[in-house]
Amino acid sequence: MCRRCALLTWALFALLGLGLGAPGEEAPGSCCPIVPRREWKAPASKCGEKLQHPVRYVVVSHTAGSHCDSPASCLKQVQNLHTYHSRTLNWCDVGYNFLIGEDGLVYEGRGWDIKGDHTGVTWNPMSIGISFMERSPPPRALRAAQSLLACGVAQGALSPTYEVKGHRDVQRTLSPGDQLYEIIRTWPHYHE
Repeated sequence: MCRRCALLTWALFALLGLGLGAPGEEAPGSCCPIVPRREWKAPASKCGEKLQHPVRYVVVSHTAGSHCDSPASCLKQVQNLHTYHSRTLNWCDVGYNFLIGEDGLVYEGRGWDIKGDHTGVTWNPMSIGISFMERSPPPRALRAAQSLLACGVAQGALSPTYEVKGHRDVQRTLSPGDQLYEIIRTWPHYHE
């Protein structure tokens, strides 16, 4: 299947809400479509440090870049983040395990298995970093995040008793922004 067709298929799934439960609902085994690294043209990762499964923590942040509300603009935003993290910061890859666009799609960063560079030396080895590419994401992006978390539990990557934390709960930062922070505080697995 052509790359453009695959990306459009993921966008259609996200817009139609296929595979996405109601906010806060965890449907075992239901996984939202994840845009794999090859679809956003990521170079091969230079990272190798593995996470120990099941991971107990999820840290939610937001990116400081431009907003993206279409698959094309979100794909470009993910590529820009990768370039900044790998070339400017000299990290081995994009820092997040997953990124979520306003388009309602989940973009694979380092994935479930590789330690991220999102929250510092204490939290990176024991957490999955999920970053929204917007401070006040639309409902479809929030549903995608909830579905991603349910998928992580179903696949054994996340502990069934995982805890969600805001970036500001574990580091001195304003991330994930006041609006998103108030939203994640209502999620069933949130713990300050």
